[in-house]
Amino acid sequence: MKHRSISGISPPSPIISSPDSNPLLLLAAAVAGAAATLSLFKPSHSCPLRRRHRFILPMNPTANAPKPLTFSSPDSLSSWLRTRVPVAFLDSWGVSPGSKTIHNLFRELSLGESTLVPQDHPDPPLRCVHVATVKIHNQRGAILVESHQLLSDGTVRTRGRPPSEKMLPGELVEEAAVRAVKEEIGPMEVKIRPGTYEIRVEERVSASYPGLPARYVLHSVEAEIVGLPEEGEFSTEEAGEFEEEKTVSVKRHFWKWVDFDEALLDFGA
Repeated sequence: MKHRSISGISPPSPIISSPDSNPLLLLAAAVAGAAATLSLFKPSHSCPLRRRHRFILPMNPTANAPKPLTFSSPDSLSSWLRTRVPVAFLDSWGVSPGSKTIHNLFRELSLGESTLVPQDHPDPPLRCVHVATVKIHNQRGAILVESHQLLSDGTVRTRGRPPSEKMLPGELVEEAAVRAVKEEIGPMEVKIRPGTYEIRVEERVSASYPGLPARYVLHSVEAEIVGLPEEGEFSTEEAGEFEEEKTVSVKRHFWKWVDFDEALLDFGA
């Protein structure tokens, strides 16, 4: 299978947004179905109530949420998890193909990319992640999907998802969406399509951290990307992940165009 790499394309034009942090206005926008306004939502990185698809933003998302856990080092995180996650699962982190290490999780928590919310002992904590996803269509209506990734340890991880990025605290959905394209595909011009914002919640065991349940709050927008191949498969180098000796990072992304109906099945819509 022949793949193409994308490089040497002009950087994207900046997106200018004016978010309103008033929760009353955010709630009113959600009730009215104003998706474009909701796309300015800055995640607090608390976990919303369990719902499979769309939900209305609460008045104060952090009011009743348990306080996220914090740790001083990867060792302290590992010691705490060993009392709540089966050791066989923990020992597979960074060893099982496609998994990441305890150092990856500690870095996520330190940056605010994810949080650990305690559950009733001895249940494992819930890993909560806000993710920005970017739906990109070609002229015939197919959607761009990342089929798999090549990791720094030489293993391959299956994906089946559009370009996506874990959001940082206070980051706008549009900002995270543009960052996802720049880091995973390349320095391309990104035009977010107004009125395409959607949000849903997925729960599953994390593929990166076996044995650790996860709740993903998925914030999706549609975008037009100038300069993408219109057909076929291609690959790109990862430009944004931090690399250090004890972490596993993404080295290369592999992309393909998928018919819209097939994409809906893959995304669990």
